[in-house]
Amino acid sequence: MKRLHWVLLAMLLPGLALAVEKGSTLEPWTLQDQFEKAHSLDDSTRVLLVARDMDGSKLVKAALAERPKGYLEARHALFLADISRMPALISRLFAVPAMRDYSYPVLLDRDAAIASRYASDEGKVLWVRLEQRRVLETRELDSPVALRIALEQLQP
Repeated sequence: MKRLHWVLLAMLLPGLALAVEKGSTLEPWTLQDQFEKAHSLDDSTRVLLVARDMDGSKLVKAALAERPKGYLEARHALFLADISRMPALISRLFAVPAMRDYSYPVLLDRDAAIASRYASDEGKVLWVRLEQRRVLETRELDSPVALRIALEQLQP
């Protein structure tokens, strides 16, 4: 019986969000954006922004308002949005088409396969600064102003 508990625990652990530790190396991954274009976390990525809920995504949207097209790309930044809790019909008919008006790519994690790797509080955006996929710094941002300031400090 004890062995069964350990087997079940081992099966559940990969799905749990883990804290991203300074010095750790992130595994590469690829997701599609709202235009179905593939984007990858690779050695050139300098910042990863992760929003695990709608409030976090709204924070990013407010921070990037009036920023030109290519703003995130120039800073080698990726924005990952966990949309797994959104009903598929709502996502397909309303949310994703609305995102096509954004001036930046939104990498859509439809089943939380990637976003679940990054722990963050609801309503916040996880900021992960990287060098060659190695974590240099993490922080949780809870305001558009704080996110905008952090992004402005990145030199394109």
